[in-house]
Amino acid sequence: MRASDGDRDRVAEVLREHYAQGRLTVEEFDERLEQLYASRTYGELATLTSDLPDVDLGRLPAPAPRSPERRDIGQAQRKGLTAMWATWGTASGINWAIWLILGVTDGFDFPYPWPLWVMGPWGVVLLVTTIATGLGGKRNP
Repeated sequence: MRASDGDRDRVAEVLREHYAQGRLTVEEFDERLEQLYASRTYGELATLTSDLPDVDLGRLPAPAPRSPERRDIGQAQRKGLTAMWATWGTASGINWAIWLILGVTDGFDFPYPWPLWVMGPWGVVLLVTTIATGLGGKRNP
């Protein structure tokens, strides 16, 4: 009986697991993968796993997803940007608090507003990054 791409993917996952457990060397693993993707029938697939323990081709697990969904990537980017903006806000607030304390303790003779040099360039970079990634106001359902 002919094997499908899904069958080959499940056997590849089994081979990866046995390789990770040390049952196959790198060379054996590579050789079996080459043979796997050239295989056409269940019999050819069975020979690739015949010397490995507990491999039943009828009950192989479904292959793991190869890459995360686009929405998950967008959510991770949005969380990362939120964390960067929160860090920027915290650092800016601390710098302004220090500036304010220095001004108040010096008889309300406030120094040059140096926190602008801390928050300005950093904020511009964050703003450009937020606009460039297109995540500024978008929400995925």
